[in-house]
Order: sequence, then C-alpha cells, then structure tokens
Amino acid sequence: MIVATCVITLQLHGVASLKEKRQILKSILARLRNQFNVAAAEVDCQDVWQTAVIGLAAVGNDSAHLHSLLEKAVGWIETQRPDVPIADYSIEFR
Repeated sequence: MIVATCVITLQLHGVASLKEKRQILKSILARLRNQFNVAAAEVDCQDVWQTAVIGLAAVGNDSAHLHSLLEKAVGWIETQRPDVPIADYSIEFR
C-alpha cells in the first residue's frame, strides 16, 4: 500500500475576512473530494486571511497513478480557480 500526500499553498488575494477565506476553501475542497476522490483539508495557516495551506491524500498500489492523480488535482486548481494562485506545492509518498 502506498500513501501519497500533496501539500498546496494558495494565495488568496483580496480576501478581507476568515469567513470569506472559509467560503473559498470550502468550495475548492468539496470539488477536489468529489472530482478526484481524495481526502482534502486545510492543514495550516488557519488564522491567516490571505494564505491557505491544503493537504490532499490518496491511497493505492501504483505510485505513478497516485502522482498523476495529485498532479491533475493541482492542475484543476490552476485552471478552474485562477483567482486563487498556487504559490507552492509538493507531493510525497510513504
């Protein structure tokens, strides 16, 4: 069994409150869960308005497939949410 994780740092320009940040993240996390069948959650910077760190996790037996899945999830954020630019991301396997 292989566990793949992806940590994504998002820049939320123009966000003026935690409520606005939560609304944006709730939408992104729900779509990632539904479309890519991954576990998704905000994992850091919960009190910072204009930065969000989300984590994705997937389990399988083929590391190439898991890497491709997480890359597609990152690509989806870039194409579907251009208002939320990705500052950085990393993929790890365990």
